[in-house]
Amino acid sequence: MTGASDCWLLAALASLTLNQELLHRVVPRGQDFQQNYAGIFHFQFWQYGEWVEVVVDDRLPSKDGELLFLHSETGNEFWGALLEKAYAKLNGSYEALTGGSTVEGFEDLTGGISEYYDLKKPPARLFQIIQKALRAGSLLACSIHVSSAAEAGAEVTTRHKLVKSHAYSVTGVIEVDFRGRPEKLIRLRNPWGEVEWTGAWSDDAPEWNDIDPRQKEELDRRAEDGEFWMSFLDFLGQFSRLEICNLSPDSLSSEELHKWNLVLFNGRWTRGSSAGGCANFPATYWTNPQFKIHLDEVDDSQEGCVSEPHCTVLLGLMQKNCRRQKSTGQGMLSIGYAVYKLESPTDTPLGKNFFLGRQPFARSSAHANLREVSSRLLLPPGEYLLVPSTFEPFQDGDFCLRVFSQKKAKALELGDGVAGNPHEPHPSEVDQEDSQFGSLLGTLAGKDSEIGANELRTILNEVFSKETDIKFCGFDIDTCRGMVSLMDSSGTGLLGLAELRTLWLKLRKYLEIYRETNDNHSGSIDTHEMRTALRNAGFMLSTQVQQTVALRYADSRLSIDFDDFMACVTRLESLFKLFRLLDKDQRGTVRLSLAEWLCCVLV
Repeated sequence: MTGASDCWLLAALASLTLNQELLHRVVPRGQDFQQNYAGIFHFQFWQYGEWVEVVVDDRLPSKDGELLFLHSETGNEFWGALLEKAYAKLNGSYEALTGGSTVEGFEDLTGGISEYYDLKKPPARLFQIIQKALRAGSLLACSIHVSSAAEAGAEVTTRHKLVKSHAYSVTGVIEVDFRGRPEKLIRLRNPWGEVEWTGAWSDDAPEWNDIDPRQKEELDRRAEDGEFWMSFLDFLGQFSRLEICNLSPDSLSSEELHKWNLVLFNGRWTRGSSAGGCANFPATYWTNPQFKIHLDEVDDSQEGCVSEPHCTVLLGLMQKNCRRQKSTGQGMLSIGYAVYKLESPTDTPLGKNFFLGRQPFARSSAHANLREVSSRLLLPPGEYLLVPSTFEPFQDGDFCLRVFSQKKAKALELGDGVAGNPHEPHPSEVDQEDSQFGSLLGTLAGKDSEIGANELRTILNEVFSKETDIKFCGFDIDTCRGMVSLMDSSGTGLLGLAELRTLWLKLRKYLEIYRETNDNHSGSIDTHEMRTALRNAGFMLSTQVQQTVALRYADSRLSIDFDDFMACVTRLESLFKLFRLLDKDQRGTVRLSLAEWLCCVLV
């Protein structure tokens, strides 16, 4: 088969055909043009943690009787073109498939996670990594970079018949006894045809005469047309890049293969609440989503020269829907992650102080404009904090985070819980003299010592408008109604002296928290500071709730004035109080009829 601008997809398909079980996961069996033919075909692709079925009809784009895109050289094989159509439908258009890497195709066809190796700077244990990957059923591809712009559009062949910029499949490695010393060999396959390597260890090379004839016969028997052997040293010298797609636990059903264990999270960076940018932005970095990994089982066999027991982990951070967003002009975000060693256990997100001056234990090589950044880490047993981020703060994006481990790992997202323990004034505080509160008491004269929402609004706006170091636009009537509802123990819709005094002390406490959180003394806090302020006010909120708070209470500049801050904490206090009343069994869940729910949200 041949293709044009989506040759990266063709390379992935070529490798997929080496494993029939993988192929039929994507192209389900029993589809042909004869029996029960209905003009439709269905395919399955992996998308961010789940397998998605795509159905297409049999009409393929063509011009002058020739298929426009992927097609078979024989002219009578159509499964590849139909699969390409389904993949284009999944991504929005054929145009969306322009440009890509083989590993992207690998991942969407298998659900695996990819690794990249620069063969000009290979790790010392690369041969063992390849060996273990092949044993686990992984897909491997390698390629030679073009050396000039002139070579980019042409099919350039090296002196020893290797084709530049084409993806070769890696199908085997072995160590043989050659002239009394061990020799590492690697077997490659050219999916595009019969052009093969002509250097050392090629089909008729003299090196074969100096190994055990029985081993030579066995290696000949394993190699198919288009496959060839070469020395591992020549492989490193000739090729530029190696890509390994390690399969997920549900990619294959074979019990013989060693499979990775997988933990997967779907998350989001949201401008104003969880899009903190990289560690270059310490004021907001800590607000990124945080994940804890617990590793307590070391690998059965330790790779390379590492003497201490360790756990092998593959981390992959993938941004979602990149190809679909091409049509809207949205480019890929620059993404990356950092891993921190935890010295003490935690189930709550860590704040700004934890990260200040702290270097990560490991990190992605760099933030990059790639669909996925991934790396293989060798970590001592223990607990680790994983922080995925965009390079710049305040950038919206959805992501998928995958943790592959050789032994089972425990992982959870921090900050998924919700709890509320707001400030309740102590009786000794209530008895303190307060000149401002004294002036409030004067307004109650002649009102039977009770006050409603309208009077409360007038009084509080007059008092807080005199606070010149905060931005205050005045409490609206809904906020004051919320304050009355929160403090009204008698159900009259009015506040008495004791209730007003307690409300006043709450307001003073929240004003103190607001001022302390405003680091730059601008008079207002931003949405990231809001997280700190709410935590200091006694509210532990999940990322999802934080996002809702930012959406509801922040202005277009992501700022929150004091009146909006009070509207938020008043509403939160009321909601937590109401939930505790409804959750009679303290199970953390309540069931409401439609009428009950309406009464709750209208309070």
